[in-house]
Amino acid sequence: MERPIFEEDDEEAIAASDARADAEIAAGKGIPHEKVAAWLRTWGTPEEGPPPPEWLE
Repeated sequence: MERPIFEEDDEEAIAASDARADAEIAAGKGIPHEKVAAWLRTWGTPEEGPPPPEWLE
């Protein structure tokens, strides 16, 4: 059977993922834009480094 080039979106899975993300943000688990932007500005410079470990938890 030939697979389609584009698969249909799973609207239920997308809604569940959005709900989990909203709950994490409401619980204070988000990372402020300013901190992410400051880290991204180091890319391509001698100060570039990995994201802070707490961002990966």
